[in-house]
Parts: sequence; C-alpha cells; structure tokens
Amino acid sequence: MRLGLAGTGRIGTTHAEILKQQEEVSSLVLADADAARAHAVAAKLGVESADTIDALFESDLDGVVIAAATDAHPELIIGAVEAGLPVFCEKPVAADIPGTLAVLARIGASEVPVQLGFQRRFDAGYAAARAAVRSGELGWIHTVRATTLDPAPPPAEYVPRSGGLFRDCGVHDFDAIRWVTGREVAEVYAVGANRGAAFFAEAGDVDTGAAVLTLDDGTLALVSSTRYNAAGYDVRLEVLGMRDSVAVGVDDRLPLRSVEPGVPPLPGPAYPGFMERFRPAYVRELAAFVSVVAGREPSPCGVQDALEAFYVAEACELSRRERRPVTIEEVRG
Repeated sequence: MRLGLAGTGRIGTTHAEILKQQEEVSSLVLADADAARAHAVAAKLGVESADTIDALFESDLDGVVIAAATDAHPELIIGAVEAGLPVFCEKPVAADIPGTLAVLARIGASEVPVQLGFQRRFDAGYAAARAAVRSGELGWIHTVRATTLDPAPPPAEYVPRSGGLFRDCGVHDFDAIRWVTGREVAEVYAVGANRGAAFFAEAGDVDTGAAVLTLDDGTLALVSSTRYNAAGYDVRLEVLGMRDSVAVGVDDRLPLRSVEPGVPPLPGPAYPGFMERFRPAYVRELAAFVSVVAGREPSPCGVQDALEAFYVAEACELSRRERRPVTIEEVRG
C-alpha cells in the first residue's frame, strides 16, 4: 500500500511515524506547504517526499492522510475523493458549518471513504465505556461528565484561527459523548471565562468553558474545558447510570491530588499533552484507516459524524455569546 500524507507539523509527523510502522504500508510520501519541512521530515524518517501538495496527489497513491492547516482541509478532502483516494483527515472538515456542508454536498454521493480524526473513539477506555453503556450493565444513564483540561495555552497566533474553545477543544468531548452514549444532543447551555492571557479575549475566545448538554433521551452531560491546567493534561469521561458508573482517564497519571487524610499521591507523572495521552489511540486509528484503504472496513467516523459534533460546538459558542440555551435544530438552520 502506498500512502500520501499532507502536512508535516507535529501531528502530521507523528502520523507519518505511525504509518511507517504499519506492515501493509510499503511506501509513504510526505508533502507540506513548506516543502523544506516536508523534505526534512521525510529524510529523518527514511520515506519519500513531494515538492508540492499537487505533486503528492500525482504520486500513484492508494490513499491519503491530511494533517494540514484547517483552511486546506476542504480542498484536500474534495481533491482526494474526486481522485478516488480513500482519505483520512484530522478534524475539522472545514472551519465552519457552511464549509462543512459544502464539502458534504460535493462528496456525499461518492463511495470513496472518508475518515475523520476523532481519536478518542480508538482509546481503550472510551471503547470500554461505550461497551458498558451498550450492554445495559449501567442501566439507564442519568449523567455524563466530560473533561478536557490542557496544561498550557496554545501559541497566541493560533487562537484567532482555532475556531474557539468549544470548536477546537470541546468538539472531541461532544463526539465522544455521542459515540459512547449512542444519543444525540438536543440542547446546550454554555458559558466561558477569561482569567488568563489577554489574547483569548482579544480573539473573541475564552480560556475556560463549561456546557450543559441535554441529550435526546433527557440524559444530562456536563462538559468542562480549560487551557490552564498546569498539573497536567487531564481528559476524563464519567458515565453514571442507575445501576453502575464507569470512568475513563482515572489512572496513575491523573493530574488530580486528593486532600483526603491518608490517601497517597498518585505515582504519575501526569501526561504532558494529548499526543502522549492518546498515542495508542492514534496507532489504532491509523490502523483502522489502513483497513479502510484495503477495503476491509467502512469508515469508522465519517463527515456526517464530524458535522454532528460541530453542530454541538457551534450551539455552545452561540449560547456562550448570547447567554441563553440553544437547540441543535437552531444551528442546523
């Protein structure tokens, strides 16, 4: 199998390292808007490189992985599908809902598979929580709590083009809640705060956010996000049912210190970031894409899935700005 990869930043380079280890991937071609960076990464990994993204698509590929900047995603997804190439793309499909719908309109009738990068679906803990819900062992679910706490803010220049905390960070929680529970979000109420660097407020964003989601069966989901959790990268999901409850992310590296008497500290160390926390999930995610390219499996997370999570993020952003509950139907238009 010969795969191409567009985008050789941090996550693209990690994907290239993982793909190189896949037994079925016999050759890998890298490209980037910064050709020198692509050539340097390719030389380090001992794989091929192309001078341009256009040249990458002309490299006799079997599939393509997109880890480029968000504004390049729509064109690259459409180009791959129209070339008949199965495509994996990091979230989001596009920077906004109209852009996502435009991509869906272009490729919706195609049978070429598209897989979106929501790696938590491939994390062992999230998969176990989903299995517990689907088996009925928890009984009916009354509460879900999702947490994504970054240890430090992203660079200031990233924030204005990030889409905001709910679209950039919370969207992973929204997808995970849908995937684990099997339910859709009906309504949201979200708030945000800025107590950190001024560049968040200057970009119209917040550095800390919280949202209450009402699912279509009445289950309540509480989502908490921040850019300031210096204790470490903290991603958890709690699913509380009338018979039993389970938690994801509660392990020896949880960056949370108990102050109860006699409770020993966790051995740690805390995960420094998402790449370290979810490395096994990224490996399984890309192994799944290899199976998609080989024709053994359908896409495990398509454009429609990404769109549904984006609707929730959009509703949260609207709710935060206008300080009111927002239904998902309202943002569907």
